[in-house]
Amino acid sequence: MGLFRTSLISATFILALAHAQDDDGFDLPELPPPAAEQPASVQPTDETAPSTEAPEAAPAQEDNYAGPQNDAMEAPEPEQPAVEQVEAVQPEQATAAEPVSESVPDKFGDTPPKIQVKKFPDNLDRPVRVGVFVDEKKLFVKQGKQTIAITAIGNQLEIESDGTKEMVDQREFYTDEKKKCLNIAPTEKQLKSSCYPGYFIVKAAKSKVTAINVVEVEDYIRGVIPYEIGKLDSSRFEALKAQAVAARTYVYKHFNSRDALGFDVYADTKDQVYMGYKSATSLTNAAVKATAGETMTYRGEFIIAYYHSTCGGKTETTVTWDKKNQPYLKSVPDLRPNGQPWCNESSYGKWERKFTDKELVALFQQNGKEAKAKVPKFKKLKDISIKKKLPSGRIYTLQVSTDKGTFKVMGDKVRWLFKQKGTILPSSLFTITHKGQYWILSGKGFGHGVGMCQMGARARAQAGQSYLDILNHYYPGITLERFEH
Repeated sequence: MGLFRTSLISATFILALAHAQDDDGFDLPELPPPAAEQPASVQPTDETAPSTEAPEAAPAQEDNYAGPQNDAMEAPEPEQPAVEQVEAVQPEQATAAEPVSESVPDKFGDTPPKIQVKKFPDNLDRPVRVGVFVDEKKLFVKQGKQTIAITAIGNQLEIESDGTKEMVDQREFYTDEKKKCLNIAPTEKQLKSSCYPGYFIVKAAKSKVTAINVVEVEDYIRGVIPYEIGKLDSSRFEALKAQAVAARTYVYKHFNSRDALGFDVYADTKDQVYMGYKSATSLTNAAVKATAGETMTYRGEFIIAYYHSTCGGKTETTVTWDKKNQPYLKSVPDLRPNGQPWCNESSYGKWERKFTDKELVALFQQNGKEAKAKVPKFKKLKDISIKKKLPSGRIYTLQVSTDKGTFKVMGDKVRWLFKQKGTILPSSLFTITHKGQYWILSGKGFGHGVGMCQMGARARAQAGQSYLDILNHYYPGITLERFEH
């Protein structure tokens, strides 16, 4: 789950993210909530996690902005005992419609954690299996001057090249020794720009093709960073390093989390956006190398490394998904010394949406199921009010009154209630006013708000903070561990 810039996102980037989005539903990126956890975790269950069906609108102004990881996905339930959890703070009754604001800038300067060196655990000392292409109609592989077409017939693959065809149960494709990567894609046009390290296991099921990339973790991270926080420049190198540690922690936490599908993580915002070496740069690669083997833990377990694009001045806890919170996922202020949010360069520092009564009547009944709300069949909208807020000012309880009764929507799910044309709201940090025929939503931020604020991390890095400072701020109380052989 993604971040951004104040510049425009490239069309190519937006298309790449649109599939999930993201970190976020989205329009993308949202880093993205990901949530991906594998060992112990408090990630939202399928019922509370953002739906992968609702793309999140990606911030159109962030250049090279990548999609959030943890934001638009249904995270698998943890397979290991969860680390000790703390009770989530009960939201206070809202006394005003305005989001809670933090008047005092966060105090920067807590001693960042020291890095502890540990021997690689046997169960983690292996490549990661990434579900890059899942249930595709067709795939193409380029090897030398030969283009191979792969389709599925039932549970077998039909491999076609140079006019000949053969049927196999599955096949492995390896990287070109000269190029150090493999060209594989759903269309021949996309082959030219694809570049994946490691090797692929391609198999068929129910006439659909799935290709799993088996790749070393450090090489996998190289293919994640450009899409989850952007390429950035040298002034924000520490933000790239912070993202590398978060992404590495995420993937180790999710080892075996998709085992039933034959891999560990998806290559989109269901987990983290990964596209091989396609957009890797010398700087993003350097960030991965500089933090090689480094992960975040709490009491001996990998943390749930949620991250998102833009927090709007204060991060949130997992109470937004009605889950008990983790000690290292607190709601922390994220303000500069001048009182402005660190993430205020984001195009989603402030946003606004307008809806007519007629639009909302249709949208609420259409989106009720996704928003986990019991929406009656009504014809007239009477009132929309915020009843409770979370520590950051994000909505905890939204109440809607109609001519057929009242219904409520909880936490981050309010974003899905207002989903329009496949796009959910940027965040749940907003106020509502009714003027004439319009309901006006005035908000801040992009994403679920839990964990690291990527736009904030970028600004902190540019201001001279180290990646350890950044991680310590967004994940207080963590331990940094570096695995070595």
